[in-house]
Amino acid sequence: MPANCTKSRKELFCCWYAALGCAEEAALRAGFPRETALAKGLSLLSESECRRRISDYRKALSEGGSVMSGLRRLAFGSCADAVSLVFADELPSPGAVKGLDLFCVSEIKRDKNGGVEIKLFDRLKALEKLYELERMDSEGDTARSLIEALAAPAKEDGNEDQ
Repeated sequence: MPANCTKSRKELFCCWYAALGCAEEAALRAGFPRETALAKGLSLLSESECRRRISDYRKALSEGGSVMSGLRRLAFGSCADAVSLVFADELPSPGAVKGLDLFCVSEIKRDKNGGVEIKLFDRLKALEKLYELERMDSEGDTARSLIEALAAPAKEDGNEDQ
């Protein structure tokens, strides 16, 4: 483990990566500085221990693919960069914009007076979709269990009604 990477930061990174699917965002959430977050995240992803922990977390989250990761990121991700962009006195350089996390942004407009309007994705809708998908997955498991139970040979316990 790197000297400046505590075990708890590493664990937090794995947890956030499992939920969000973005190395840079997970590293930021784990407490790494913005300047090194992407490099640190990629470095941690190269470690087999981290990949195993991420896999464990994904199983615990009933991870259903990139759609679920994207919805989790919309529902629980940060919109701090979008807010700072709205309240900035002047627009940042194109290089600075590349460093912003604007995953939660659905639309950006500039008005006639030079102001910026930013629309964010609806967190409540993302949560509703997550709920629906997780519920469908849970119902699928219940239905699968019922089918398996019905298909299994009957156990003889001597008390069968005839």
